[in-house]
This record gives sequence, structure tokens and C-alpha cells, in this order.
Amino acid sequence: MNKHVSARAALVIASAALLALAGCNKTPAAGAHETTATTFKLTDTQRARLTIQTVAVTSFHPVLEVTGTVAFNGDKSTQVLSPISGPVARLVAPLGAQVTPGQLLASVSSPDFAAAVAALRKAEASATNTARIAARAEALFQNDALARADLEQARTDAASAAADREAAVLTLRSLGVDDATIAAVREGRQTTPLEAAIRAPISGTVVERLINPGQLLQAGTTVTFTVADLSTMWVIASVYGADAAIVRAGMPVDVFTDGTTTPVRAHVDYVAPIVDPGTKATTVRVVAENPGQRLKRDLFVQLRIHSATERKGILVPSAAVLRDDENLPFVFLAAAEGSFARRRVTLGTHVDQRYEITGGLAVGDKVVADGALFIQFAESQ
Repeated sequence: MNKHVSARAALVIASAALLALAGCNKTPAAGAHETTATTFKLTDTQRARLTIQTVAVTSFHPVLEVTGTVAFNGDKSTQVLSPISGPVARLVAPLGAQVTPGQLLASVSSPDFAAAVAALRKAEASATNTARIAARAEALFQNDALARADLEQARTDAASAAADREAAVLTLRSLGVDDATIAAVREGRQTTPLEAAIRAPISGTVVERLINPGQLLQAGTTVTFTVADLSTMWVIASVYGADAAIVRAGMPVDVFTDGTTTPVRAHVDYVAPIVDPGTKATTVRVVAENPGQRLKRDLFVQLRIHSATERKGILVPSAAVLRDDENLPFVFLAAAEGSFARRRVTLGTHVDQRYEITGGLAVGDKVVADGALFIQFAESQ
């Protein structure tokens, strides 16, 4: 019996000596729910390095941190389709060009275009001729030299020819032909070269050119260019579970790119009314200002969405929260006689370098706010 007691005493003394070398020691303690079964002691000098915070309920505005992907602003960007079939004759606008509505991007050689020009010339001649006949018929009718039925027929022919001319004009306009060229065609003047035009539908930057000289285009289906106004961009993010419930359109957002600490100002523009059945995520769309074109399409960015709704809860400094071997969050609690114990916690939102704690802590608990990493290191020695 004495041998067993002596052996046990020797083991305790040896263990204490090893812990003393690390400047600390562990002693058994009755752990509360989710608290480790051992406490950890530090010397007075070591404890002086720590900052202890007493847990209390605090009012705060939740801040949701998520990752997003930059995209062109769909309200200020468009793909430009070819209005006519045929091979590309000329490329006019290079990548990066600033364009305005109606500005020429490229031209297309096409039999359809030549046919449209011929149709307008024919319609113009017919409209001019029938209008002249109708005017003569009016004069004859006034002098009782023409029957009313013949006058009505002349009027009908003139109106029909005028409608055909207007349709021919609209056809050329749909092919990107400007008013000056249309006027030249109507006047019978030669226009060279006879090419259909691909024009910018909006103001912005040419961000994609998807055609090459000589490439055969199909009317209404071939995408030729992408034009985008880069002054603002969209950022698309996914939020999950309870986080989605706090996001509302109009909320201010800070957008951070890699390696920067100055945010891009933005706001929530749209929150999807449904959840993606595959990922169980809710899509959130953010509109961000883009000074200096910092935001590029497909760039990954960090978002901080600021809620305007105030709520109450427990907050601890981010430095107080560590991860254990199972990657679960925990904090160190200050116990009696200068000892410390781990307590697993449940994290909520991240608010200005603080974590919301939704489970594991109670009002009055004393948490190591600064120095938790030191305890974790010393504990492992």
C-alpha cells in the first residue's frame, strides 16, 4: 500500500515539475456544460498579461460577412446581336473603347442589305409617282373631269406606296443604317460601301469583342460585342439559414477586394424570394460603386452587410475565440484562484472585430478577452 502511495506521489511531483517548467499547472475541476474537465493556472506575471471581460448583454447592429462574385450591372450592360446575316466587313470599335448610343462598332457585307437598299429605292420611286398621280386626280376631280371612284383609287394607291416606303425605311434602320445614309438612298445618291452597321445600343465600354473579320454572322443570333457601363457593378452573394432573414434591400454594404482595407461603397439591391434547392442558399445582389474600376467581372470579394435592425446579445472580442482540435470554437473562462477553463461556444454574426455568442456563455461569465492564444500555447506545453 505504501509503495502504491509513494509511486503515485512521485508521479504527481514529476507532473508538477514538468508543468512548472512551462510556468503553469493543471488541476482537476468539476466542469460545467461544455466546459473542459480541467482548469489551467498561470503565474501572477502571466495573468497580468491578460484582459478579462465580464459577459453582459449588449445592443448592436448585426454585420453579415460573406463572399461574393463581381458581375456586370445587368441594368447597364448588354450583348449586341448582329442585325443582319453576312460576313464581317470591318471592325471599328476596339476593346476598351468608350462608345455612345448609335456609335458604329462594325459593319457587315450582306445581300440582304443590298436588297433592303433596292427595296427602299423602289418604294421611294413608287411613293413619289403615286403621290403625283393622286395630286393630279384631285385637280381633275375639282374640275369635274374625274369620277369619285377614280379619285379614291388614286388616294389608296398613294397611301399604300407611302406605307411601303416607310416599311423600307424601318427595315434599313433595323440594320443599323443611319438617317444620313437613308436620306441619300431616298434621293438616289450613290452610297459606298453598301454595308450594314452594328451599332452600340447604350453608352459604355466595349468589354468583349466576339467576332473577327470575315466571320459569317446570323441575324438576331450571333453575339458580336458586349457593352457595359462600368461605373457600377453587381456583386452576387449567397447567404444561408438565419443570415438570410436579416438581409433587406437598401442595406449598406462594404465591399473589400484582396489586399485592400478601403471598402467600396455599395447597397443591397435584391434578395431572392426563394432558396436554391441544391445549395439551400438565398441569392443576394449588391450594387457597388466602381471608382477607378477596382471591381472586375468574376473577381471574388468580401462583403460586410450592415443591418439597420438593432438587437441585443452577447459579444466578445474576436481574439477571445479560438478553435480546438475538432475545429469547434471555444473561449477561456476565468475561474477561481487564477485558474482558467475552456468553454465551447456557438458563434453568431461578426460585428466590428467582435463575435456574437448565441450559446455557451451566460451573463456574468468572465472571458479572457485578450491573451487567449497565450493560454492555449502554454496549455499545450
